[in-house]
Amino acid sequence: MLTRLKVNGFKNLIDVDVRFGPFTCVAGANGVGKSNLFDAIRFLGALGDRSLLEAALSVREEGGRSSDIRSLFHRAGNHNRQEMSFEAEILLSPDGVDEFGQQATATATFLRYAVTLRYRDTGSIPLEIIREELTPIRVSEARNHVLFLGESSETGKWWKSVIVSSRSGRSFISTDGNEDSRTIRLHPDGTGSRPPARSAVNLPRTVLSTATAGESPTAALARMELRSWQLLQLEPSAMRQPDVFTAPTRIGANGSHLAAALYRLGHPHPRRVSEEGIAEDYAENVYSEVANRLAELIEDIRDVHVDMDERRELYTLTVMGKDGTSHPARALSDGTLRFLALSVLSLDPETHGVICFEEPENGIHPARIPAVLKLLKDIACDIHEPFGEDNPLRQVIINTHSPIVVSQVDDNDLLVAEPLETIQNGVRFKRVGFSVLDSTWRARSEAATLVAKGKLLFYLNPSEISDSPRPPAEFGEGVDPSGKLSNSPGIRVMDRPDLQVMLPGVSS
Repeated sequence: MLTRLKVNGFKNLIDVDVRFGPFTCVAGANGVGKSNLFDAIRFLGALGDRSLLEAALSVREEGGRSSDIRSLFHRAGNHNRQEMSFEAEILLSPDGVDEFGQQATATATFLRYAVTLRYRDTGSIPLEIIREELTPIRVSEARNHVLFLGESSETGKWWKSVIVSSRSGRSFISTDGNEDSRTIRLHPDGTGSRPPARSAVNLPRTVLSTATAGESPTAALARMELRSWQLLQLEPSAMRQPDVFTAPTRIGANGSHLAAALYRLGHPHPRRVSEEGIAEDYAENVYSEVANRLAELIEDIRDVHVDMDERRELYTLTVMGKDGTSHPARALSDGTLRFLALSVLSLDPETHGVICFEEPENGIHPARIPAVLKLLKDIACDIHEPFGEDNPLRQVIINTHSPIVVSQVDDNDLLVAEPLETIQNGVRFKRVGFSVLDSTWRARSEAATLVAKGKLLFYLNPSEISDSPRPPAEFGEGVDPSGKLSNSPGIRVMDRPDLQVMLPGVSS
């Protein structure tokens, strides 16, 4: 879980300092830099799993192409910065299993990971690690860092269920030396021995990306957390495909393997079913839960099922309407498939970490948007319940330029991306800044910038969402437009009294 991110020198992110809660909506005009924030999160996540070169090439340019590495560094006029830095405060699951099957138990679960990279024209690797550190954050300081916790006793229970504090306070990764002899060390948990130093000059990847549970369990769990961060780009063509029996059983970033993922949820390991005393109709219970979630969004839903074709070794997802007609995934509308994928994600305990989702309003009827937002918030962890398999450390960050989305989100969940003009060394350039609403938990940050109320008027439509015309009443195209967001400690942006008085037709 990413609670805070500082970025400097990556694309148009200069001196950015953003705090995240379980659910965050980033609003801003096209081209302002919302997607660059997502790219920074993905790039940092890729550094925990890939080589420096692979991580850099995985970041997209405009148009979706792999990026030229030099374009990742901020450019002002004819000058490119030579360095970019990232600092992330992350919350880990206390336990996990690495890719070698080794069990890892963290000695600290609230950490700060920092990495600084330099571009160079010489050598086989165009990126050089200047600094890499992984350090614990003391529990006594947590309230100054995790601002969304507030003072609630319920959030206190969630915090206690996930937090593990390092007694030693020692770093798990450290950087030593000067420019000519810079070294990085990966420290084992719980020992005073000095680990071998690795020269930073020609490292092909971050030291964190090499951590294993046997060597440094806490660093390995931090690596697994970064690896789990993803940008969700649901493609109907991918979600419509059946899955072979050997297909991955987790939903891909494009929505692929939806059938295999739902089948796995309905058919867990026999030992787990036996230990929990669940009846043989476990799969039907899971399918019914998915169908019920889907029915909250789309009226004409009776049943969701995965058919197993043993002759062709295929899983096929089907949805039954109230009239008893079964529709295979290939016949479902784009909106139905999107709702279905999000419903499955919300029930999957193996899906954790950061999920970035661009413009959830795309292809969605305006009357459905409150229901989509509710579902996205349901995917994120609930800080009013203890951490566990039914409430994993899962976080959702969306971006949007839709007035309807902005008006409907909770005011605590909103970040507004704005273009800022800066002059440095006589060069004028534009960067992106992120502002928050006053009287929200984000406003308590010492680095918070408050958004001007007048700038929000562009996003606020004085017409209630319930006044929008209902969508067509055909299969997969109907939804009750009156749903309200759940688990919201604040109010909708459009309902704030300080903004209501600024709307046309509303008297003060």
